[in-house]
Amino acid sequence: MEIVANVLVGLVAALHAYILVLEMFLWQKKPGRGLHGFDPEMARATAPMAANQGLYNGFLAAGLVWGLVAADPTGFRVQVFFLSCVVVAGVFGAVTANRRILFAQALPGALALAAVLAAR
Repeated sequence: MEIVANVLVGLVAALHAYILVLEMFLWQKKPGRGLHGFDPEMARATAPMAANQGLYNGFLAAGLVWGLVAADPTGFRVQVFFLSCVVVAGVFGAVTANRRILFAQALPGALALAAVLAAR
């Protein structure tokens, strides 16, 4: 079960690293605009906000990687903390911005968190 948990944590970290790239560097390009259906003008106007969100996603990814490489008990605790942050952010985003975030962010985080706790 520990291998499954580590793989899921790694996938959630990779997802958040991808979101960082999308929101910080590709927001005004086709992949970024397509995420929310923005035209170039709206993408340009919201780029600073998106970059800020991307940075936060990068912190989540970095924390999850830290949790994977740190020895226990630190690694376990760091994984639980950052996965909990992912789930909370995903639920908040689903309530305040777009319901898709629940499935794209909160659900993978919750599955990884459940696996980490089950592997303990």
